[in-house]
Order: sequence, then structure tokens, then C-alpha cells
Amino acid sequence: MTANSEPTLNIISLDGAAATGKSSTARAVAEALDYLHVDTGSHYRIICYHLNQKAIEPIESNKLLAALDEFKVNTTLKKNSVLFEINETQVDSDDLRSYTVNTQVSQFASLKPVRDFLLCYQRSLINFAQNNHFKGMIVEGRDIGSVVFPNATLKVFLEADASTRIARREKEGHTDVINERDTIDATRKLSPLTCPNDALNIDTSQLSLDEVVSLILKEISYKDESK
Repeated sequence: MTANSEPTLNIISLDGAAATGKSSTARAVAEALDYLHVDTGSHYRIICYHLNQKAIEPIESNKLLAALDEFKVNTTLKKNSVLFEINETQVDSDDLRSYTVNTQVSQFASLKPVRDFLLCYQRSLINFAQNNHFKGMIVEGRDIGSVVFPNATLKVFLEADASTRIARREKEGHTDVINERDTIDATRKLSPLTCPNDALNIDTSQLSLDEVVSLILKEISYKDESK
């Protein structure tokens, strides 16, 4: 699928900064609609983890390109969520949320070779969803509605105040550099974090998960009825 082509099944793009509630929301919506759930943030974390294992820094472009060329991608399912694997290795969730990955993932995600590598993969998941008989996809990330699937059926952008987001990370038992990641994500030259003009914008600071999910389900139902 190219950037300008129409999606062949329903796609919900779910964008937002770190700890705005994307993953929990996306999983709940996917379950309610029998959609494939795609967490693109985990893709960048997995890439970051494997590059760290090779002791490759973001500034080492030649080593990074060589590593990407050697990576073999595999896709499996866990319930209705995509499991993205590099070289048939499943990475523990604690490793993906480690302080090292938290501090470096936005740096690697700002690099064109990394973004190009994952953009091609992420768009290919339409075929994966169809082959596995899903009714649609909900794809979460930073640039889904603006870059990956600009013609998504429904675009949603989540936000929350900084104190709420930091508290959420602490409740999960993780240390994150929220402000630093926000700056990198919003100011990078390639695919910066941005709210698409036609997105449903939801502030999750004072909303429960059920309330956020309900808003999205109501909107996608309206979209379906309008077809």
C-alpha cells in the first residue's frame, strides 16, 4: 500500500505522545471490533533493543545500516495483537521498557533508515490482517494518521497532561524521560509527532479507559453508517 492509496479494510490510526493511553485503548478497541492491533511503538523499541545488543549508537550510520540489512523480520499473533520479531527472538517486555531503551528509542526513531525499514513493514500488515480474517486494524504510534496510513478510516489523537503521564509510567513501575522524548518526537525532521487535522482529539487526563474506548467506538460506528 502506498501513502495515497485507499485502505482496503477499516483502519483506525491512534497517535499520541508517551503514556497518553494508546496501548490500553488500542487493545480494548481491537477486542471490541475484532480488529488486528498493531503497536508500532514496540517495533521501534525492539529495533532499539537489538541495536543496543550490538552496541550500535544512533550516530553510527554505517553500522546501523549493516545491522538493519541483517535483520530478519517475523510476524506472529498473540490473540489479536501483532508480535513483531527480529531474527526469531522475542524480547521480554521489561527489556523493552528498560531505562536504556526509554532514553534511546526516540533517537533511533528519528533516523531515516529505521523509519523507512519499519514503514514498509507496517504498511504490509494490511495483507497480514486480511489473511488472518480481521475486520480491520487499529494501529498506534506517533505518525500513523499523518504518514503510515494518511487515508485511515478514522484518525484518533490522544493527549494528557505531563503529570498524569509521568504518574502512569510510575504506576507501571517504569522510569521514563517523558519531557525529553516529547521534544525529540515533536521536533524531529522525519515524521514528527503531530495531530492530523482531521483527527478525533481526546484528552485522556480525566477520562477512564472505558470512556475513551466508548468515544472511539461511537465515532467508528458513525463512519461505518456514513459509507
